[in-house]
Amino acid sequence: MNIFEAILLGAVEGFTEFLPISSTGHLTIIEKLLGYSIDDPDITAFTVIIQFGAVLATIIFLRDTIYRIIVGFFAGLFGKRPKSDPDFRFGVAVIVGSIPIIIVGLLFQDAIETTLRSLWFVGSALILWSGVMWFADRAATQRRHEEDITWKDTLIIGLVQCMALIPGISRSGATMSAGLLRDFDRVTITKLSFLLSIPALTGASILQGVTEYDRISSGVGWPATITAGVVSFIVGYLSVSWLLKFIAKHSYTVFIVYRVVLGTIVLLLVSTGAISAT
Repeated sequence: MNIFEAILLGAVEGFTEFLPISSTGHLTIIEKLLGYSIDDPDITAFTVIIQFGAVLATIIFLRDTIYRIIVGFFAGLFGKRPKSDPDFRFGVAVIVGSIPIIIVGLLFQDAIETTLRSLWFVGSALILWSGVMWFADRAATQRRHEEDITWKDTLIIGLVQCMALIPGISRSGATMSAGLLRDFDRVTITKLSFLLSIPALTGASILQGVTEYDRISSGVGWPATITAGVVSFIVGYLSVSWLLKFIAKHSYTVFIVYRVVLGTIVLLLVSTGAISAT
C-alpha cells in the first residue's frame, strides 16, 4: 500500500468511525475500489488496527469525562463513595455494555473477517439498518439523560452493538438506535456510544496487531498501517467534536438518506458486475 492510499483510508476511518454510516463498510468499499482483495488477512487486520487512531482521539477528547468516571468507579468499588454515585453507576454500565461485543466478536471472528466482508452484505446492511435508525429517531421520546443510565440499559445497547460486526450496519448507528429506543437524548447516547467504542475497538486493534503482525509486515506494510492510524487520529478528533455539536441540533435524517443512497449504489455496482463482491 502506498502512502497516499494509507492517508486516504486513514482519513475515511477517522471521519466515519463515529458517524452512524459504518466506518468498516466505507473502508471495505474503498479498499475494493483501490483493487485490494477485501477478505485477505492483512487487509482485514489493517482495517481493524487503524481504528485505534480514532479511539485514541476519543479518549483525548473525552479525557475529563473518562477520568471522572474512572475515579468514581474505583471510589465506589472500594467504598469511598456510595454505589448509587452516578459516576460509579456509569462506569459499571460501560463495562457491562462492552462485554457482549467482545464475546460475540471472538466467537464469530472467522465469519466476520471473511464471509461478512462481502459487498453484498455491506450494501444490504447500509440500507436495511437505515430503517431501524429511521424508526428509532422518530419513536424516541429523549426524556432520559446521562444520569438515568443503568447497567441494564447498556447491556441492551451492548447486545445491539454486536450487530455492528456486520460491515455496513455501523457500531455507532447500532448503539445510537438502541439508545434512542431506550428514550435517551441524542447527545447522551452519542457520548455513550463513544465510550462503548473504547474497550471494543482497543481490544480488537491490539488482537489484530499481535496475531497478524507478520501478515501486515509482508502485505500492507507497517509504515502504511501506522500512517493510516495517525491520520485516523487527527481526522477522528475533528469528527468527534463536530458530531456532538451537530447531534445537539439535528436528527439522524441526513445520515439515513446517505446510507440508503450509498447502499443502493454498492448493490447496483455488484449486481451489474462493475465490481466483484469480494
